[in-house]
Amino acid sequence: MKLINIGYGNMISSSKLVAVVAPESAPIKRLIQDARDRGELIDATYGRRTRAVVVMDSGHIVLSAASTEALTGRLSDGEDEGNEE
Repeated sequence: MKLINIGYGNMISSSKLVAVVAPESAPIKRLIQDARDRGELIDATYGRRTRAVVVMDSGHIVLSAASTEALTGRLSDGEDEGNEE
């Protein structure tokens, strides 16, 4: 199981990750609000600005203060390491 740092020491499992998206669009804002209403929103921003929204296969939505570029870079770095073995 590969864990990805989403900021401030918080980790998520890469095998459970479905998408990493930017939080600016109206559909993503609705997705966040719906998850909040269902009790499936995990806010890992520590009060900072949300820069990435992570969609998990369980339906949970994770808010991160790390940028989408940083998260996808961390994800692709892990894939490169797995190919070397």
